Amino acid sequence: MYGVVTRNEPELSWSEFDRAFYEAKSVSGRAVEPTEGAVNMVSCFADNAAANADPDLVPVDDEGRAATRDRPYFDWDYVCPTHPDYRAGLLETVADCADASGDVRLDDVGFPREEYCHCERCARLFRESEYGDRFAWRASVIEEFVAAARERVPGRLYLTLYPDPYPGHVRERTGVDPAALGAYVDEYVVPIYDMAYSTTYWLEILARGFVDELATPFSIELYAVGVDVDALMKAAEVARTYAKDVLFGYDASNARATLRRMDADAREGKSFGPGSGDA
Repeated sequence: MYGVVTRNEPELSWSEFDRAFYEAKSVSGRAVEPTEGAVNMVSCFADNAAANADPDLVPVDDEGRAATRDRPYFDWDYVCPTHPDYRAGLLETVADCADASGDVRLDDVGFPREEYCHCERCARLFRESEYGDRFAWRASVIEEFVAAARERVPGRLYLTLYPDPYPGHVRERTGVDPAALGAYVDEYVVPIYDMAYSTTYWLEILARGFVDELATPFSIELYAVGVDVDALMKAAEVARTYAKDVLFGYDASNARATLRRMDADAREGKSFGPGSGDA
């Protein structure tokens, strides 16, 4: 199946897409009313508006450096996953999205990077925990959050997964443990983005890695903005070989054109009549 990821509600009903994801809360902090016509997506611990409004929400490393988009490696501002008030509000948002359509996708789940978080609250919670290993403690924090979200979602629960299939890498980087979270998550979504998809061997390598690494079904999300249709077709063909479904991100018109071209190519040369087998 093929799906779309969009911020534009009218695109959710386009017939070319078997499934649609709607960005109800984005990394900017922008939130809109969830819709009943799609899987509503929630950016969890990436929130520029919340971080700007309250810097105490932002995770820090052991040198006190904040995980904000004005520093290298960060494209947005993060929120510490242990902040109780933010988590409570986030779970309310998840519940609202689930009330609208039943299915929810959790996006931007986890800690920013390996070095985070060393705020006073995280330091205290780690000391008071049963864990002697910080990575194991971080994984427990994320598992607790996903379990709480699961309780609020009656339908399918999707979770976006950082595109690194090497065993243990995602857990170490973000605290997201795919094996443990498989008890709560129905499907992972792996965004494998490129601006051109001029070559696809690396896409196949990553996709095959996730086949080996994940027991839970997964879809691959491709970047569709400004990508040449022929290149996007080739990327989609590779992705669908390994993933349950293929999703196109943030340019529904280009995605629709790609799917129409794929359908036309599949029909091209097909004959009907005596001896064709299709009479």
